Amino acid sequence: MRHAEEHLFHTFDGTQLFYRHWPAEDNAPADRIIVLFHRGHEHSGRLQHVVDELAMPGVPVFAWDARGHGRSPGERGFSPSLGASVRDVDAFVRHASQVSGVPMENVLIIAQSVGAVLVATWVHDYAPRIRGMVLASPAFRVKLYVPLARPGLALLEKLRGRFFVNSYVKARFLSHDPERIASYEADPLITRPIASHILLALYEAAERVVADAGAITVPTQLLISGADFVVHHEPQHAFFDRLGSAVKEKHVLEGFYHDTLGERDRKLAFDKIRVFVDKIYADNESGPDLLAADRHGHTAHEYRTLQQPLAALSPKGLYYGLTRLNMRTLGSLSDGIKLGLQTGFDSGSTLDYVYRNQVTGSTPLGKLADKIYLDSIGWRGIRARKLHLEQLIATAAGKLKARGEPIRVVDIAAGHGRYVLDALNQIPDAEHILLRDYSPLNVEQGSKLIEARGLAHKAQFKQGDAFDRDSLSTLDPKPTLAIVSGLYELFPDNPPILASLKGLADAVPVGGYLVYTNQPWHPQLEMIARALTSHRDGQPWVMRRRTQAEMDALVTAAGFRKLTQLIDEWGIFSVSLAERVA
Repeated sequence: MRHAEEHLFHTFDGTQLFYRHWPAEDNAPADRIIVLFHRGHEHSGRLQHVVDELAMPGVPVFAWDARGHGRSPGERGFSPSLGASVRDVDAFVRHASQVSGVPMENVLIIAQSVGAVLVATWVHDYAPRIRGMVLASPAFRVKLYVPLARPGLALLEKLRGRFFVNSYVKARFLSHDPERIASYEADPLITRPIASHILLALYEAAERVVADAGAITVPTQLLISGADFVVHHEPQHAFFDRLGSAVKEKHVLEGFYHDTLGERDRKLAFDKIRVFVDKIYADNESGPDLLAADRHGHTAHEYRTLQQPLAALSPKGLYYGLTRLNMRTLGSLSDGIKLGLQTGFDSGSTLDYVYRNQVTGSTPLGKLADKIYLDSIGWRGIRARKLHLEQLIATAAGKLKARGEPIRVVDIAAGHGRYVLDALNQIPDAEHILLRDYSPLNVEQGSKLIEARGLAHKAQFKQGDAFDRDSLSTLDPKPTLAIVSGLYELFPDNPPILASLKGLADAVPVGGYLVYTNQPWHPQLEMIARALTSHRDGQPWVMRRRTQAEMDALVTAAGFRKLTQLIDEWGIFSVSLAERVA
């Protein structure tokens, strides 16, 4: 039995979470680590047997108590949001990598049930460059048994606010192992309740990740319990079938209950894990060529499908035809929709309107339509992106200031510039601010905003092509902080994006920073393509999503190293910070 050290680490919001660390038995420098994530309701203390039965004494192992579980703080079964829990995962794995001295590229994750959903969501949304992951009975869809339980929970939460749901699962339905059953029933740290908003968000995140599993290219082993009373099998099989990983394997363990790694015959599972681990650490082949994902990736196929017109009399054709008609008639009473119809729903003017978030329209009906429009999930995500931009711009500026280096900012496609000027209001030390945009209208409006804010002494707005590498390479003075927000998402092909990034890499000195955005997923992608128009000659606004792994690969190829990332609760818009490297 390996001995566990007990520690605390600070997660992203300053909360100290408890974790266990099993050092390598020979204390030799490690070349790999394993990070474990427990099932829902449980804690790291119940993973001691996993560490022992893996029989890898030379590999350090880490396991946390999720917030609200075990010996970590917080109301039992509560997290501020599922997004916060996923961000906790990111913070913990990076902490384990840092304290062990093992790079992320040599980290293996083993996660069960709810922990497996959190890990799969993290890998999808954050695209960490880990070695691989083993997912045991991921809780992509929990069996609630009560008809209409999920909509009922959602309705109840709307009526009464957050509440807690106690687990119905008895220990005898988790495992056939008498010792595991007895220890579960006697364990005072088992957390039976789960907050309603977390349970509902778990379903939503799981549906998104299963549907878009093609975005995941990390080597993956999926272990499915054949007689699982707790979660459904179908989403696990769908997830595996759609996985974009070149190295993936699936094993159905017949007769196993939900506690896959705590079952009576768990040796079968551990034997498969060890073979998989040996395989992925022996394999030094690189993953798929993500720089070519604009031609061959699963989002390229999705994009080509969205470009195809619908038959006018098909159900979808009729639906989106009526949607367009409604927007041009009743919808035009909304000032926001009217502006989108005039300038394009992807224009700088529309974005500035969304940022201001002030309901306006003709007649009460128009104001109601405008409120619905501004409250759409995509625009809520845009406003969350603005806050994340401000946070990471401030982070980059703080790093430059701490090193005594000048803060010289360029935004190569600033729109009206409101978001970047709002962020720079908090950074009085910026000595030079250059905003650029291709649109003369945006340059005019942005220049007025600079004057109105009294920043003309150090900020200027110029017209410029964000895809002209030579123009970017010769920026003067050389920026130490470059910003690209909401631009690359509008263009499907990768070569212009890479040229733009390389131009910035030419301009930004080593040690400087890049803040960039991405749209790895969008729940309204087809509605946008079929019903909204672009600023480019009023054509349909058809977007190709880039997976986060693809976007990060472009940034890396240009000469930057990603440091950190923020993403909204719905997984729509990410904002990342990267450093220029030699």
